[in-house]
Amino acid sequence: MQAEITREWVTYRQAEEIAGLSRTTLRKLVDQDDIKVTRVGRAVRINRASLAAYMNGDDLAAAR
Repeated sequence: MQAEITREWVTYRQAEEIAGLSRTTLRKLVDQDDIKVTRVGRAVRINRASLAAYMNGDDLAAAR
């Protein structure tokens, strides 16, 4: 049996699928600092733990 590898940082497209939110909504959450992101060159990556915390109604500080 293989263990599933879960990425800590995901793309907008992956975050859309995980959370069931639109890209526009995700961008608003990023702009409001509700979810944690980082930039890799021009690409933006969303922190999966902070996205999960937001979806669970937790504070962003708890996901850090």
